[in-house]
Amino acid sequence: MPDILRLFLIIIMLIVGLAAYFLVVNALFATRVARTTSIAQSTPARSFGIGFVNFVFFALIVMVLLSIADKTGPFIRGVLTLPAVIILAFLAILLSLGLAGMSNLMGERIFPDLPVWKQTLWGTVCLSLACALPFVGWFLLLPYVGFVGIGAVILGFFQRENRA
Repeated sequence: MPDILRLFLIIIMLIVGLAAYFLVVNALFATRVARTTSIAQSTPARSFGIGFVNFVFFALIVMVLLSIADKTGPFIRGVLTLPAVIILAFLAILLSLGLAGMSNLMGERIFPDLPVWKQTLWGTVCLSLACALPFVGWFLLLPYVGFVGIGAVILGFFQRENRA
């Protein structure tokens, strides 16, 4: 029984930390997250495709660099590991902004009457709990949300704003 309580406490702490992280990301990069949210809402299929292709492309580059670095000497290993770590950091930044935008989108759709920060908070809680669902959440929902978020961030960098 204590293991179940410990696991439950860990999950609650992770959700609280993730909600706080997305609130801070939303406060620091408000225009980027708002742009990501609007693009994910307007073109989710295009965002998913672009996010999937870019994630697979960069993940393959990282895997190739790390596999080559594993079979070389210490100097070349350091030279090849540095770009791999930079690419991984870039993917983590894209995923952070994308998931913050997706949690905003979930909050807007589920709780339209709340203030924006409460929408982000409850959107993160709902999305975290849904992605924690075994198998369906792990292997379908989480990759879908992540790929749509990454694609929306990338589209947000390259699409022009419609200023009417």
